[in-house]
Amino acid sequence: MPSFDIVSKVDSQTLDNAINNAKKEILNRFDFNGSKSTIDLDKKTNVVTIVTEDDMRLKAIEGSIISRMMKQNLDPKSLDFGDEHQASGNMIRKEISIKEGLDKEAAKKVVAKIKASGLKVQPAIMDDQVRVTAKKIDDLQAVMNLCRNEDFGQPLQFINMRN
Repeated sequence: MPSFDIVSKVDSQTLDNAINNAKKEILNRFDFNGSKSTIDLDKKTNVVTIVTEDDMRLKAIEGSIISRMMKQNLDPKSLDFGDEHQASGNMIRKEISIKEGLDKEAAKKVVAKIKASGLKVQPAIMDDQVRVTAKKIDDLQAVMNLCRNEDFGQPLQFINMRN
């Protein structure tokens, strides 16, 4: 039976390129001249750490990261902005985690939306992905279109299309 998987993944190399481009942009901007702002990406935990002096610069860095991600064709919905914390001195620290895989809540929303559509498909949650099977490929393509038009809070990709 034809099937495919719905996943939510971020290409780590493309993300690294976007973060490095944002770093270069921040270093070259006039309003960041003499600033001690840093942007670090921890590839193991997929967390971006921003340390800067004030709230205005923090918002500018976040905007730069989002714009660079969009230019690299990465969806900014995969960013989970955490709370701001005071670092040493007058510095502000913010951690942005990258969402990888469908969490249980998002997977349940995807399955509920597919079942509510009335298509003759069988969605099943498997770890951090949703597998959809059907008798016809046309039904699977209809599910893809349905998921593309709906906002689940995370970017979705469709992989492992099989006949």
